[in-house]
Amino acid sequence: MDFSKLGEMLSAAQDMKAQMDARLADTIVEADSGGGAISVRMNGKKELLKLTIAPAAAQAASGDITMLEDLIVAAVNSAARKAEAAEQSAAQGALGGMNLPGF
Repeated sequence: MDFSKLGEMLSAAQDMKAQMDARLADTIVEADSGGGAISVRMNGKKELLKLTIAPAAAQAASGDITMLEDLIVAAVNSAARKAEAAEQSAAQGALGGMNLPGF
């Protein structure tokens, strides 16, 4: 086995991962719930960047904080699904359609 080739392949894989991580950090997804009562912004690395609660939603939740919590969870989960889809797409693009199992 040619270990120099293995080292080159490992280095190339690390470079591709670094590039993909950088693209995911720059990828922004947004989601909302409750008809826009709650909106969130997340990057492709699934880091929550911003959470916005509409004033009307805050007032309406004064008597039912559970509803507001549920709306926040729904919006964050929706954004996470979009970020996951962006990550899958970036991985497919980086692999150039190699169809490797698990990617």
